[in-house]
Amino acid sequence: MQKKVGLYWFSHDLRLNDNDLLANAAQQVDALVCVYCMPELTPYLANFSQQSHLGEQRVRFIQSSINDLSKQLAKFDQKLILCDQEPFAALQSLIQSLHVTHLYCDRFSGTNEARCVEALQQQFPQLCVVQANVSTLFSESQLPFALDDLPPTFTRFRKQVEALPIHHHANLTALPPMAESDLDYFQHTSLEEDEALFVGGSTAGHQHCAWYFSTHLASEYKLTRNGLDGKEYSTKFSPWLALGCVSPREVMTYLRDYEAKHGANESSYWIYFELLWREYFHWYAQRHAERLFLHQGIKAHSPIGHFDSARFHSWVKGETGLPIVDACMRQLKLTGYLSNRGRQLVASCLIHELDLDWRYGAAYFETKLIDYDVGSNWGNWQYLAGVGADPNPSRKFNLEKQTQMYDPNGEFVAKWLSAATGKESH
Repeated sequence: MQKKVGLYWFSHDLRLNDNDLLANAAQQVDALVCVYCMPELTPYLANFSQQSHLGEQRVRFIQSSINDLSKQLAKFDQKLILCDQEPFAALQSLIQSLHVTHLYCDRFSGTNEARCVEALQQQFPQLCVVQANVSTLFSESQLPFALDDLPPTFTRFRKQVEALPIHHHANLTALPPMAESDLDYFQHTSLEEDEALFVGGSTAGHQHCAWYFSTHLASEYKLTRNGLDGKEYSTKFSPWLALGCVSPREVMTYLRDYEAKHGANESSYWIYFELLWREYFHWYAQRHAERLFLHQGIKAHSPIGHFDSARFHSWVKGETGLPIVDACMRQLKLTGYLSNRGRQLVASCLIHELDLDWRYGAAYFETKLIDYDVGSNWGNWQYLAGVGADPNPSRKFNLEKQTQMYDPNGEFVAKWLSAATGKESH
């Protein structure tokens, strides 16, 4: 009887608990190899972002997340293979050399990963490919509509799904032994995290969630969520959610426990509301696939907007002459993070003030944001450009009015315009 050898491709699920796909792999195969492929920009997106590599802060967060995952796997006598090759080449080689019979991976919302899985299935027709949604609140089977019938707006989506049950998550109890090989495994190391704004990994993610819900910030969230700077104005869950270090279902468990102890209000509900936005954009990306990256988005006609190198790079460098925009762009470069309000303001500037193709902004965000999520990033940019899930033709922000509302004393602008931007560091 053939030995069942499983290959688990970690991607946006860098955790062991609340991972039904990994739990299934543990029960179905005799030996297991765990793999992570470092993300890289496709030539298509690199052309738009005008960058050839990921930003330092995003790489740092990924590395610390991988390091933590490696430590968690070691507790189950497992190790992680870290691949710098593009996924298809790396997985193809592993499947051949280890005689892999089962491949486990996310049901990706990104088109590059989805194409990789299709190509592997074509090359290895006997390979059993098992996919599941590893970073969503709901499974596709729970949705009260077919994916092709995804509601065209978030509000209609929310009204149909917000009362759905969120399944209880389970902790992993065991993993199969490693597949026999002479491969080099990733060795987790001690990383210097003192200067990092966010530390990656499931351990740090849960520590942050526990801290947040030990305060009363959840009861004030809707009042403070539009802040531009600081630790306490928003939840800051997004970096760990983006890499799946913490799942949205785990966040909901923290939230429900908090509401049971302190009571629910509009602010605590709004945390769920924002998770539903994230959920919507996940299914939106799966539904529209390549159209997520088209200039015209999901609409019939392309918006006004082209590429102008001088204007684009003034935006990237924070040298547009618009203080609130420049401050936000310098914060993004130095930290790899930007508030939701800040993202809306700089996107509005690129689209409406600079008249640039919105995809250049979306692609640049992909290189820099430590909480980069393909659906949320590209879906939000489409939304603001008027080519996505929004009935309005476009959303233009009055930057002067926004500055008066969210930085009335000029503290945010003064702080970040005075920050040195010669290198990406804190």
